[in-house]
Amino acid sequence: MPAGSSAQEASPVIDGQAPPAAIDGQAAAFTAFLDGLRPRAMAAGISRRTLDAILPTLTFNPRVVSLDRAQPGGNPAAGASPGIAPFAPYRVRHVDADRIGRGRTRYRDLRPQLAAIERRTGVPEAIMLAIYGHETGYGTYTGDFDLLRSFASLAYDGRRRELFTAEFIATLQLIERGFPRSQMKGSWAGATGYPQFLPSMYLRLGVDGDGDGKADIWRSEPDALASIGNYLTNAGWRPNVPWGVPVRVPADLDRASIRARLVSPRCPRVFDRHSRWLTIAEWRRLGVQPVGTPVPAETEMASLIEPDGPNATAYLLTTNYRAILDYNCSNFYALSVGLLADAVSE
Repeated sequence: MPAGSSAQEASPVIDGQAPPAAIDGQAAAFTAFLDGLRPRAMAAGISRRTLDAILPTLTFNPRVVSLDRAQPGGNPAAGASPGIAPFAPYRVRHVDADRIGRGRTRYRDLRPQLAAIERRTGVPEAIMLAIYGHETGYGTYTGDFDLLRSFASLAYDGRRRELFTAEFIATLQLIERGFPRSQMKGSWAGATGYPQFLPSMYLRLGVDGDGDGKADIWRSEPDALASIGNYLTNAGWRPNVPWGVPVRVPADLDRASIRARLVSPRCPRVFDRHSRWLTIAEWRRLGVQPVGTPVPAETEMASLIEPDGPNATAYLLTTNYRAILDYNCSNFYALSVGLLADAVSE
């Protein structure tokens, strides 16, 4: 694609039928864009042979661009986001009897490997398993989009060009390491394997969990779980500290006095729902009472979230909850991971 031209100029039609001339022009521009990535790829250690074998096979995928633009913030012309939905319906769908039951079965099957990973990382067995369950249904679905085609298309589109270009090259590096291209499948946005890592995350934090000398998050559950544990450790997980605990909040709690005064530079809308930090003992003195287990130590710092509003179950969240948010910056996701882990380990 010529320097200075926009992705929208190069791809006039995303959904719908484009004229043949437009399709031909887009194909030529896409090919030129890929050729422009060759120097950067080769500087990252990708061989000319690999590039010659792969780049000519790639075509633009309008489907992934359409899905990307449908995400929150993906379309600048879209109206304001609707109000925040309650957590309860999400919890019913994601911490359901089927997922709990299958999780308990996998917990029993994988207990020796999980216990060994917990000893090394300090991350509870059930937390690793709950993430595995949420991400891919305990390995039953991992996505079937061609990673290289997806990343190339998303980089070409240009909305987050640097991110997707880096992931495109990271995927090529995986192929250089000996992983077959046929295995490089995942979600439309490029999450891959049992833990749904981006390729760059695999390169940084993927670890061998079964002792065969290779970290294979696509076919080895021990490798996938060990990599999840390594991710959470890297995100700051502290051993022997619960992620949080369900609590009952008194009707007369002065919420203005506990509002957080800082704005998070990352996922501000997610963190805006959290109160300021107080110790568990201080929360008790305000009348906030745990209604679940395990309860963090009285000196442990925690923030409060009321995901279903007043007069419903709330949660006190420790710093380990923030490690789960690092995996997926969504309060609903992190809460459901914690609750599923608690249910699976009962």
